[in-house]
Amino acid sequence: MMLRIKRVPTVVSNYQKDEADDTARRTAGCGKNCLKSCCIPGAKLPLYAFKKVNMEREEDVLKMENTEPPVAFLDSLVLGEWEDRMQKGLFRYDVTACETKVIPGEYGFIAQLNEGRHLKKRPTEFRVDKVLQPFDGNKFNFTKVGQEEVLFQFEASEDGEVQFYPNAPIDVENSPSVVAINVSPIEYGHVLLIPRIFECLPQRIDRESFLLALHMAAEAGNPYFRLGYNSLGAFATINHLHFQAYYLAVPFPIERAPTKELTTLSDGVIVSELLKYPVKGLVFDGGNTLQDLSDAVSDACICLQDNNIPYNVLISDCGKRIFLLPQCYAEKQALGEVSPELLDTQVNPAVWEISGHMVLKRRKDYDEASEGNAWRLLAEVSLSDERFREVNALIFEAIAGSEDVIKNGTKTLLEEPCLEEDDAITKSSHRGAMVAGTQECLVLQ
Repeated sequence: MMLRIKRVPTVVSNYQKDEADDTARRTAGCGKNCLKSCCIPGAKLPLYAFKKVNMEREEDVLKMENTEPPVAFLDSLVLGEWEDRMQKGLFRYDVTACETKVIPGEYGFIAQLNEGRHLKKRPTEFRVDKVLQPFDGNKFNFTKVGQEEVLFQFEASEDGEVQFYPNAPIDVENSPSVVAINVSPIEYGHVLLIPRIFECLPQRIDRESFLLALHMAAEAGNPYFRLGYNSLGAFATINHLHFQAYYLAVPFPIERAPTKELTTLSDGVIVSELLKYPVKGLVFDGGNTLQDLSDAVSDACICLQDNNIPYNVLISDCGKRIFLLPQCYAEKQALGEVSPELLDTQVNPAVWEISGHMVLKRRKDYDEASEGNAWRLLAEVSLSDERFREVNALIFEAIAGSEDVIKNGTKTLLEEPCLEEDDAITKSSHRGAMVAGTQECLVLQ
């Protein structure tokens, strides 16, 4: 019996265009209704203007919780619009039909069988040995997607309050940030955040763009909606600046891993090291403001990319906890240091796989999925102890300078994220059933 991922109930907003409106859409320009200069004049998209979080974090969160937004950002705008595009047949396959299970073990690695994705996904069009490469407008980039793939514009509010405009003009000169569907999704609600899309930025982190990603995580307000980033050389496939995000109502294994606190920066940002996890990495949380946290992580990312070190980033816990994961799998592949057995799986360990959501392309690998197999693959991603110490020295020089505020301590986080009891999304999705097989697995239905 095919096991299906249960869809999250969403509210279909009254601003969504009906079919009659769709057939009347402008067909001038190149005829593809793209986001390039040929088709963009006169185009309009919904605009969600978020409130900047710049005050003390706890006070700001309280104010946000007591303020009703004009539209439910996650339920209605992100997931509702995503489902609307699915109903219109804009995806290359139905990801909700992919089998998914939680693998027995201490960490609960998640396995998904997605046999067609690697055949239908856009191929990588650039070198994998350079983290920083110039933008090339001749290759695929997000200005070439159809306007129907874009869900809404995402910008900071000018008056300090959350605003929603269902039919806002696209201001090309000010290059808005947009949220679009990933047409080759790996999970329910899989979207792309594309900062300042018309600036055609290459895939490289900067402070402004990373803060935008944290604002999106904070606006969603659900720890099961996470954002991720892949650098070039760490399995980004498009050299146009973007973050990925999707909704999956189980804890990620990396979120369960214990950590050891290494240092506290002067602005309150705590930097810790992952322990007892196959991939070595750093964890950032705390900070007096969201921008403090964002600046620390983005400066660390800039340090890595300037030193040609591939890396992945997971934005977790509504933007309050961030995992920074330098990796070397592509380098090992090029040097012939990855075993044929692992290469045969065709798994490219990017941010989601490193976080514990294993997207598998062969039925054999899915049926035989185990914590040991996941661990063996991810261990090949990790830097060696010596190299990780060298990379950490570079990072701390970049983010801490001459600060000497080292603290020692161990913090273990094996609990699931705290969720509000009245969270409708969580209530409907955070359920599973044990099914018979060679091993008992929690299956997401």
